[in-house]
Amino acid sequence: MTVRRTGIAALLAGAAACGSGVRAPEPSPTTSAATGVTSLRELVRTTPETTSYRRTSTYGEVIHFLEMLRTASNMRGRTLAFGDIGRTSEGRPIPYVIASRPMVTTPDEARASGKPVVYVQANIHGGEVEGKEALLALLRDLAFATGPNVLDSIVLVAVPIYNADGNERWGPQDRQRTEQNGPVQVGQRANAQGLDLNRDYVKAEAPETRAALAMLDAWNPDVFVDLHTTDGSYHGYALTYSPSLHPSAPLGEYSRTLLSELRRRVRDRDRVETFDYGNFDDRGQEVSTDTVHAGWYTYDHRPRFGTNYMGLRGRIAVLSEAYSHDPLERRVRSTYAFVRQLLSLVAERGPEIRGKMQTVSLTPLALRSALPATASAQPVTYEILAATGDSTSGGEPGVARGFRRTGTYRTRAMPVFDRFRAVQTTVQPDGGYLIDPRDTAVVALLARHGLLTAPWTGRGPVEEFVVDSIVHNERAFQGHHEVRLRGQWRIASDVPSSAVLVSTRVPLGLLAAALLEPESDDGLVTWNLFDTSLAVGRPFPVRRVRAPR
Repeated sequence: MTVRRTGIAALLAGAAACGSGVRAPEPSPTTSAATGVTSLRELVRTTPETTSYRRTSTYGEVIHFLEMLRTASNMRGRTLAFGDIGRTSEGRPIPYVIASRPMVTTPDEARASGKPVVYVQANIHGGEVEGKEALLALLRDLAFATGPNVLDSIVLVAVPIYNADGNERWGPQDRQRTEQNGPVQVGQRANAQGLDLNRDYVKAEAPETRAALAMLDAWNPDVFVDLHTTDGSYHGYALTYSPSLHPSAPLGEYSRTLLSELRRRVRDRDRVETFDYGNFDDRGQEVSTDTVHAGWYTYDHRPRFGTNYMGLRGRIAVLSEAYSHDPLERRVRSTYAFVRQLLSLVAERGPEIRGKMQTVSLTPLALRSALPATASAQPVTYEILAATGDSTSGGEPGVARGFRRTGTYRTRAMPVFDRFRAVQTTVQPDGGYLIDPRDTAVVALLARHGLLTAPWTGRGPVEEFVVDSIVHNERAFQGHHEVRLRGQWRIASDVPSSAVLVSTRVPLGLLAAALLEPESDDGLVTWNLFDTSLAVGRPFPVRRVRAPR
């Protein structure tokens, strides 16, 4: 006898099929009517929710969750679109979900909607897991919610498991994430090639980065959010955050204003305390038993980091860092609250935010930057650690041997170094940059960043940079010996007839300058793209063009 399953039974059968690698059948409209939102939420649950937060999701469990979410979403009316941004070096598809009401499936549809696009990615470091879990739960809750919600006012692009290969490199937490309070097994920081994906945004060597750049170029999000977990200092905040730290980011200060309001909302509405990202250490080291030194220090300004890179693309960029010493459940809930309130804030201020994206200006570019020597004092909360007298055995998860947490917090005023200042600047050339089209690696990398070349008309004065010094870092980083140049600009003596133009009179003109300026502290020079063309006393192979007067 054949038994027809309806309602939740049909969905359970579909879920089982998904789990075995078979696509679940599309539910019928009658199934949708038979299933309540509460029941669906109970059924479509993340791995931490089903294991009392003892485990985080494997890649297969994420895909299974998304398949169940697809099926359940279709039962309630389509608000979600699914796809993948590309594949990892080991061939795993990197899934994304587009959430909007009405449903949006393409960048053109998103632009036509007039709504701000928010791109949220998680798990760029495979062991930092709460962003992945919070984003999955948030997608479910937004899709199943009845009545108005943020999806009426924004387009959400969610990439929950960006570093899929790193996620699958399972190992003990006390080896993979030594300063993290669970879960017991997590993935590794790097991708399968050993690359830190959050140091790859300029050189774009990893297939994951290349896929992400293509996705970002296509969707051109107004807001970019990157979800992480902290390392180091014992502070008193459930989550810390940062805008783009590059001093030239056009919307850097506006982003700070939004984040100040977001901090207030998360505290008042969710009772989650947040603060500007940093550590009690001025060397940027990952320390676990530090005392409170001379201040609170942020991290780095260079565009190799995703949020700094997106700032140079003229976008609002937000780094989220859940507190690694909190247990997994609290980290997930804090990240969930932060992202949900951020989406709500963007939804409310959509027209204002969209208006900020419309301007293109030739702003000065910071070639080199540093933290200031002094900073204004702000109250900062920190936790007191106690020595145990036993440095031979481990205690609490994520706590260094010889110490224990006390749960005692203090607040004191100290300098907060949360922004960089430019120490060397240049003005973008209003005509653009000339490059040799035969330098195919440079042309291809610029194209990955959305920067295309065009024939040069031969109009306008041209400048060349004569190299005075070349310094290679002795120590390799991410497989590279980084390069620094010094030199002087002068009127060009000659210009190759084959030269092509990279314009700066485009929305990505500031990014073009950051990548192509010879003295940029994180450009293509840094990552050895021009090594074979460099010599002291000779012109650098990229020239500046000034617009004709």
